[in-house]
Amino acid sequence: MKFALTLAAAMVAAGLSAPTIAKEAAAPIVIPAPTAGTGQIVFFRPGGMGFAMGCSVNENGEKISSLGAGKYFVLRTTPGRHEYTVKSEAKDTLALEVEEGETKFAKCKIKMGIMAGRPDLAPADEAEFRKGSFKLVDADDMGPAPGALRAEEMGAATGE
Repeated sequence: MKFALTLAAAMVAAGLSAPTIAKEAAAPIVIPAPTAGTGQIVFFRPGGMGFAMGCSVNENGEKISSLGAGKYFVLRTTPGRHEYTVKSEAKDTLALEVEEGETKFAKCKIKMGIMAGRPDLAPADEAEFRKGSFKLVDADDMGPAPGALRAEEMGAATGE
């Protein structure tokens, strides 16, 4: 520690600035188009409060996938009305009408709760998704409910 402070002081005295590390720009996330006869929803979870808490997205009582902070998944589904739930000490429900060929966005945030964070599932838009830095959920986080695209399916759908 003392060496680092001495080195920093010597660099300042010599008129040198600390070296900068160039950050590699993350490649934009490619969302595949829905397949014929389907629509899709991109579920994502920004970081922030409740960082260690998961946001498990369910439909009809079946887990689709858990969303950790900074994660997303793409759910292909049939056109029509769908209800998605998230639950911890409280339950939140989001109803979405999905049309064929359409891509919708939904975000899960964790709000302050009494004993644990309270999940909040709400509609979002692509611009809000694009503002964040997200990674695809791991296969281990996906549940038995069908429709969530796994990494290999995302790659095949986008040609990567």
